[in-house]
Amino acid sequence: MNISQITFSPTGGTDKVAEIITKVWGMPVNKIDLSNAETDYPSLDLDKTDIAVIAVPSYGGRVPDLAAQRISNIHGKQTPCVIVCVYGNRAYEDTLIELNDIAQKSGFKVIAAISAIAEHSIMHQYAAGRPDTKDESELTGFAKKILDKINDNSGRSVTPQIPGNRPYKKSGGAGLVPKANTCCTGCGLCAKQCPAKAISTENLKTADSKKCISCMRCVVKCPQSARKVNGALVSAAALAIKKACSTRKDNELYI
Repeated sequence: MNISQITFSPTGGTDKVAEIITKVWGMPVNKIDLSNAETDYPSLDLDKTDIAVIAVPSYGGRVPDLAAQRISNIHGKQTPCVIVCVYGNRAYEDTLIELNDIAQKSGFKVIAAISAIAEHSIMHQYAAGRPDTKDESELTGFAKKILDKINDNSGRSVTPQIPGNRPYKKSGGAGLVPKANTCCTGCGLCAKQCPAKAISTENLKTADSKKCISCMRCVVKCPQSARKVNGALVSAAALAIKKACSTRKDNELYI
């Protein structure tokens, strides 16, 4: 039995959560990076004897469109699947139920779902330092319960009750498009690493606002810390969600 860890994690928080879960199982892990624009996703076929963990961040309470498209191109063969949504301590709204539907349409059999917290990718004061040791303990406990279900063939047939609404809430636009300042050396790493191919090697200073998904990958990966988003807009957005983010949210397991 092998594990396919399928993650969309532009800034690393979702990867951290997925790795906490999969390392508990002590099996070989094949990592599929959904943020890699060069991967031939339609060529990926998973076997029924494998276990898949599909983990994405919640963008405004929805699955990121780019992640949804790439998951839809992967072929499951009734592969048992754990879906995970990771959010920055505000709310994940319809992310889990949408991810459930995407996974099922791609041939996966969802046996468990997790919502987890990681540091907000733009407003870092929210969920700062998470997942922390308490989160790791909780997620480890979740992973052990899921493994028990995997090992119990009759338990695999139990369908988890996953929260969310159909139709899903309306998805928002990108909004915050990072730009480079005078520290930019023109190395081109941002263009190479951009999941949406929104940065042209001929114009590294900005990004195509129609393609950019505000994932902040370029901000995190820039070796010169040259890429930034508009500080005033970030401050306004942080103030708007301050009340919703003021109380520590717990990780949740649906099994």
